[in-house]
Amino acid sequence: MRFKRKAYEELKNWKDQFADRYAVLLEGARRVGKSTIAEHFAENEYRSYILIDFSNTSKDVLACFDDLSNLDLFFLRLQAVTGRNLYKGESVIIFDEVQLFPKARQAIKHLVKDGRYHYIETGSLISIKKNVKDILIPSEEMKIQVYPMDFEEFYDATGENFSVIENLYEMKTSVGQGVNKKLMKDLRLYMAVGGMPQAVEAFVNGENFSAIDRVKREIIGLYQDDFKKIDPSGKISAMYSSIPAQLAKDAKKYRITTALGKQKTEHDEDLLYDLIDSKTALICYNSTNPRVSLTHTKDFGSYKLYVADTGLFVTMMFMDRPVAENDIYSKLLADKLPANLGFLYENVVAQMITASGRELYYHTWNKDGSTHYYEIDFLISRGEKVTPIEVKSSGTSKHVSLDAFKRKFEKASGEAYLISQKDVNEHERVHYRPVYMVPFIVK
Repeated sequence: MRFKRKAYEELKNWKDQFADRYAVLLEGARRVGKSTIAEHFAENEYRSYILIDFSNTSKDVLACFDDLSNLDLFFLRLQAVTGRNLYKGESVIIFDEVQLFPKARQAIKHLVKDGRYHYIETGSLISIKKNVKDILIPSEEMKIQVYPMDFEEFYDATGENFSVIENLYEMKTSVGQGVNKKLMKDLRLYMAVGGMPQAVEAFVNGENFSAIDRVKREIIGLYQDDFKKIDPSGKISAMYSSIPAQLAKDAKKYRITTALGKQKTEHDEDLLYDLIDSKTALICYNSTNPRVSLTHTKDFGSYKLYVADTGLFVTMMFMDRPVAENDIYSKLLADKLPANLGFLYENVVAQMITASGRELYYHTWNKDGSTHYYEIDFLISRGEKVTPIEVKSSGTSKHVSLDAFKRKFEKASGEAYLISQKDVNEHERVHYRPVYMVPFIVK
C-alpha cells in the first residue's frame, strides 16, 4: 500500500531544480518508507528507472561498479544485467540501502557530472563511521530526511481531512467539547498505531491492535539487530530500550549510566551518537541560555532522548509481555491508562517538532532556595523570540514554569503555549492548545 508522503513533494522539488547537479539521498531510520517513496516517485515521474537494492542484489550488478572509467560501458552493462532500458534525461537510477555498498555512493560524483540520468539514494544508519570511513563522500549530494508518517500523513491515510484541524487552529477559539474529544481520540489513535508505514497499513487493512503491536515489535527487533551489528556488546540496544523508562522518571536529563548500569566511558558517548545517527531516537538538548541562541547554547552533556516514532514508544512501554493486548490499546484510546502519561504526550510533541524540520531544545533551572527546579519541555525560535512550550497529559491550568520562564527571559520570550488534551483557551498570557494543533504551532 502506498501512502501520500511529504518526502514525495520534496523529491519533485529536487527533480525540478537540482537533479541535473545533485543526486538526492533519502535518509532515515529503517522501515520509514524510503525505498517505497523512491520507487513510487521513479514510476510516476520518469520514463524508466533502475532499482539496485544493495541489501539483495546479484554479483553481476555489483561487478558493474568495478570500473567506472568508461561510463558508456558501465551503463550498457547495467542495462544488460537488470533488463531495464535507460533514456537520456528521462531515467533515474535508485541506489537502495547505499550504505551497504560505499563504492556506489562514491561513484555519485562521476555519475552526476556525466549528466545522462538522475540518481536517488536511500540509506539507513548512513552516517555511521564504519560505512563511510574509506570513501570520499560526494559533494554532489542533497539530503531529504524521511521521518515516520506524521499526524497529517496518518490522517490522510485513514481518510480524514487534516485541513479541518488547520482551519480550527486559525480560528484561535474554542472548538467545542464534542469536536475536541473526537480530535483527541484521533490523536491518541495515531499515538497507538504510530507512523511506521507497515503499522499504518495493518491498521488501514482492519487488523486488531494485537496484530499491529506484533508489526511494531518486528520493527523494534530489526532495530535491535542493527544496533548489535554496530555494537555487539548490546550497549546501543540498552540505551534505546531505556528511553521510555527514563522519560517516565521525569528526570532533568537522560543518563547513559542508568541505561548501562555502570559508569559511562568515552566509547559509550560515541555509541550514543551512533544511536542518534540511526534516526531511531531523537535528541533534545538543554539550552543553557535561551535569551542568546538555542543552537549556540546547547549543552552537549545535558539532553533528553525520545523515540522517533511514538507508536514504537507505546509498544516499548509494554515489552515486558509477549504482545500488548487489545485492552491496553483500548484504554489508551479512551485515555484510561492508570499511569501518568505526560511523558508519552511529550514524545509525540517531540516527534511533531522534529517532523517540522526543527531541532529539539528544552531548558531547566533551579528554583531559588530549593532543590527543585523549573523546566520548559520544548523551546522553538521564532525570529528574535523564543517560544516556550509545556506539555501536560491532563488539563491543569497551572503553568508555573512558563510563568517563571517569561519573568526570567522577559525580553527574549515570545508566545507561551501549554499543550494538553483540553480545548483551545487563553489564560494569563498563556495559549492553551490541544496536542493535535502542535504541527501548526511549530510550522
